[in-house]
Amino acid sequence: MIFIIKVTTNKEERAVDMISDRAEKKNLNVYSVSLPQGLRGYILLEAEDRDSAEEAVFNLPYVKGIIGKTIGYEEIKNMVEPSITSVTIKDGDLVEILSEPFKKEKAKVLRIDKQKGEVVVSLLGAVVPLPVTIKLDNVKVIRREEGEEEL
Repeated sequence: MIFIIKVTTNKEERAVDMISDRAEKKNLNVYSVSLPQGLRGYILLEAEDRDSAEEAVFNLPYVKGIIGKTIGYEEIKNMVEPSITSVTIKDGDLVEILSEPFKKEKAKVLRIDKQKGEVVVSLLGAVVPLPVTIKLDNVKVIRREEGEEEL
């Protein structure tokens, strides 16, 4: 059974640590405690039954309580499984930055981190080469290294 636990916003990691410590010490039937990305103020707890879940979170700091109903894995699948997105940007590509503070600046791709969804670029207009890390969503390919144009 998967339970949604309401916790103090920005204290989710602390709450996960405390719940997992208590579950280990008391040998509770708690299978996992997770902090899904993009879900602030809530954590997910997988336990055998509601009693185990309640005992794991009872009277802990930052924990506000268990949300009424249990949820199925299908409902949280998109939050806990990594999504594989195809990255069309390659090292050496020329890109245009779409976000501030370097909006409309041209840059050359130095490195891509697909796990973090970030790209490291070197600004073309800068006097001194300066590597800048930007989210993949905030860059647009304008020219490939081989010279083929992006549509």
